[in-house]
Amino acid sequence: MERRDFIKTTGMSFAAVGLAGPDVLASVKSKNRIPAWKGFNLLDFFSPNPIVKQRTTEEHFKWMRDWGFDFVRIPIAYPSYLDFDRSRAILPEEVYQISESAVEKIDSLVAMAHHYKMHVSLNLHRAPGYCVNAGFNEPYNLWRDQPALDAFCFHWNFWAKRYKNVSSKKISFDLLNEPSMREDMNDQHSQRNSVPDELYRKMALTAAEAIRKENPKHLIIADGNNVGNTVIPEIVDLNIAQSCRGYYPGAISHYKAPWAFKDIDNLPAPQWPGKVGDVEFNRAMLETYYKPWIDLAKSGVGVHCGECGCWNKTPHDIFLSWFGDVLGILRENKIGFALWEFVGDFGVLDSKREDAHYVDWYGHKLDKKLLDILARH
Repeated sequence: MERRDFIKTTGMSFAAVGLAGPDVLASVKSKNRIPAWKGFNLLDFFSPNPIVKQRTTEEHFKWMRDWGFDFVRIPIAYPSYLDFDRSRAILPEEVYQISESAVEKIDSLVAMAHHYKMHVSLNLHRAPGYCVNAGFNEPYNLWRDQPALDAFCFHWNFWAKRYKNVSSKKISFDLLNEPSMREDMNDQHSQRNSVPDELYRKMALTAAEAIRKENPKHLIIADGNNVGNTVIPEIVDLNIAQSCRGYYPGAISHYKAPWAFKDIDNLPAPQWPGKVGDVEFNRAMLETYYKPWIDLAKSGVGVHCGECGCWNKTPHDIFLSWFGDVLGILRENKIGFALWEFVGDFGVLDSKREDAHYVDWYGHKLDKKLLDILARH
């Protein structure tokens, strides 16, 4: 029997034996093996360059808590907490040069989130040898070069050791943001393809071993293949939850986003529901898209939507109509979510939408209609 067939027929039984760690599963009664946390991505450490001032404040966490949210995902670019000469491209040996002072800033954000009862998901948005975004010259390729994989596991072992005694109820480790194979990592528009099955499994298995060497109960999450869109049957036996995305279709969520489309001036106007180009956009297409994720959750594998939302060029009423359907499908299937982002172009605060009605919120512009949809689901 081929390995893929073996996983399809027997892997789900492995997955049902506590994918999220016993301390998380004890309180979960649904078939989805992790809680339906809902919250936001916080971009304090998203850039490869160290921050001068932390973006997220204690007030932000108070608002999140008071509005009923219980989850934050922190996408981290690994160079942001390294000490090396930034006037040139990083060298392979420098990816191990961790700056304690930079790491303490991440610790501070995590501690603040925990103080306000938020589950924290640490994510390597940029890992040694791979990032879905351009903007930093990697010294090697995570999918092809063993030194890159070794460095990747070093970083995850570092974080696992640092949070060795923190419960999976409070922290999880999201291995790699939106994996894909890219022709050219320095070209934002280079073609992206799914990571071959055996390479994805190798990455997830070795990283999980590096993490669980410190604590076998650590909760680990893997983003879907093909830039977060596709379920990963090859890892269902590895005691790892999976993370989907809430950006489908991209013609709605990333309308006129220059990093998503080359010719942003000739895109068909978004509609929801309605026809966009030659395609009928409606809730039924979302149900088809999410069915593999729903089936995965029902089988006993933990599923969460680590990122969702819409850039600020999509007409606001169309965004809200589409997003209500996305969140409705997730809620009906007990799948939690995290909006990209809290403050900023995709966010509930200060999104700079030209057609949104904002409410003043302590000096911020609050998209109350978006907040209401998020809170309702």
